[in-house]
Order: sequence, then structure tokens, then C-alpha cells
Amino acid sequence: MKLAIIGATGSCGRQVAAQLLDRGILPPDGSLHLIGHAGGAHESELWGLRADLLDAFADRAPKIAVGTDVAQSGADVVVMMAGATVTRDTTERAQLAAMNYRIFSEAASDVARMDAEPTVIVQSNPVELAIELFAEVVSRYRIIGAAAWSDSLRFRREIAAELGVKRPQVDAEMWGQHGDHLVPMWSGVRARGVEQTRLDDLVGRATTDRSVVDLPAEIRSVRDHALSLVTRDAVGDAYAFIQEQQPDVRAAVKPFFTHFTAGRTTELATAHAVADVVSFLSAGVRATIPAQVMLDNEWSGLRGPLAVPVLLEPHGWRQVVTQQIDASEERALDAAMQAIATTNSQAANS
Repeated sequence: MKLAIIGATGSCGRQVAAQLLDRGILPPDGSLHLIGHAGGAHESELWGLRADLLDAFADRAPKIAVGTDVAQSGADVVVMMAGATVTRDTTERAQLAAMNYRIFSEAASDVARMDAEPTVIVQSNPVELAIELFAEVVSRYRIIGAAAWSDSLRFRREIAAELGVKRPQVDAEMWGQHGDHLVPMWSGVRARGVEQTRLDDLVGRATTDRSVVDLPAEIRSVRDHALSLVTRDAVGDAYAFIQEQQPDVRAAVKPFFTHFTAGRTTELATAHAVADVVSFLSAGVRATIPAQVMLDNEWSGLRGPLAVPVLLEPHGWRQVVTQQIDASEERALDAAMQAIATTNSQAANS
């Protein structure tokens, strides 16, 4: 595997590089290409990052190269990590989309000049906008958004905490949008080593008198209040307030809490999800995970970039794995699709 990281000098890009090497996911005869923006500090930092990675992982690191043009890397896997992230003044995805549209377009143009079509793993935000732009130059089956896997891991953690078990014992997924319109799939939650009555009680508390269709408004309300507490330096109160919420809301809001209190961003969890997806591809195993992909009516009329469960293969994804879901979950997915389409259209016309 020859892998390139676009935006390697950012907080999350650095973590992706470190975690890939620390976990030994890239083979010794492979290569890691650190891609940064030409000119200025970002280009200079590539050399320091390369030296630091070699100092840390020289015993098992593949070839590490630096560059400013991914088209020259010869990579067969490209990880998209570049772009602006949320700030105290920019928390809406529409704002982020307008800011990152040019960056995503330029990255897609660079990928289009590559000699061979790569597999593209997207973790920049809004992930759905980046996927739509990359789909103009790369086969949609070679583009995978890792954000749904991040969301699902967070969702599993919150459910595991409720049940007092380890996260690997829980099967739970987030579909839809990586944002306010994420869709927690309560109908498919499973937990090994847990009495069914306990799990049923948890799911019942989370779904009685609540609908996933109304979840976006609930997420925004909780997020806005939590961030107002953080702004007033009441960080402990903000965390306690978030902990009072249902697991799906906690999974959606905690990344914002982390972003504004950890000093930088959610780089550890973000990079962990990307490293997982790379490991699934490199191992060549048949794995089904929730991921953002470019849909074309594979499921109930859904089209465009949206998170659903897909079957991975070594060079991307093969098919959408359809399953029986609740009517409210279907409506929430449709609402997510519409919200994404509106955001992407506004960004293109801004």
C-alpha cells in the first residue's frame, strides 16, 4: 500500500500518520506520503513531521516522503484531511462548507491528475461535500467517508457506558449526515453479554416519546447550551449537562465539547476512525461498516453522499447492505439527504 495524506501537517493529519505507523497498518515495503500546501509554514512543517515520525517509528516505518502535489505521490490510497474546522464563530455546516469548497475542489483536481485512480478516504468536514466533489473525478465505489465510523464508535461507547460493558460488546451504528442530521439506528442496537431486558429498557428510554426525526433540533439545543457554558468557563457544568442526555445526543455533542476544551480538536478519535478504515482495506477482509458513500438509488430512493452500511473490499466499497429499519429512521435518512443536498448546493453557489 502506498498511502498519501492530504493535510498531513494539521492536527488530525499528524495523528493519522502516527496511528497508522504505531499500529503497523502500512507494510514495510509500502510508503507514506505527507502532502501539504505549497509555500509557507505548512510546506516547511512536512520535513519536521517526517523526521519526528522516523525518530518514533524507524524500527518498522515504511518509506516516508513529503510533497505538495498528491498527483506526484503514486499513492493508491489518498486520505483527505485538509480543510478548515469549526470555531466558536463557525459551528454550522453550511458555513464550513462555504469555507472548504475551494480546498476540496483543488484537492479533487489534484487527485484527477494521478496516473491511476486511487481509493479516497475522506475525513475532512463537511465530509459529504468532499465526497460529492471527489465523485466528479474518481469512481464513487472508491470513495469512503470515515466520519460515520467515528460517529458509530462514539455511539457504541455511550451505550456501553450505560450498560457497564466494553465497547466491543456493543453493535450500534450512526447513519445519515455527519452533523445535526445523523441518524442513530436504535432498531439495530445489539449487545453481547447483556440481558435482553436491560438492553430493551435502555432502547425504550431512548426512543419512547422521542423520534429520530426530531433529533436535529434536540442536538442543536443541547450543543448550544453546552457551548455557552464552556464560553463562560463552566466546563465541568457543561460536561455534566451533556452527561444527562440520551446516548445518541451525547455521541453527537461531545465532539463539540472536546473540540472547544481539549486545546485543539478531536484529533485522536478522528484519526482512530481513519486508521480503522485503512486497516480494513489493507487486510482485504470482508467488513461491513457505516460509511459516507455516493449513493445512486441503492436504497429507498436515496441519492448523493450519505452514511449507510456498506460492504468494503480492498479498493473501496462493493454494495450497500440493506436491512429492515423503522419508518421513523427512513424519514430521518430522507431528511438528512435533503439537508446535505441543500448545504452542498449553497456551497457551490457561494
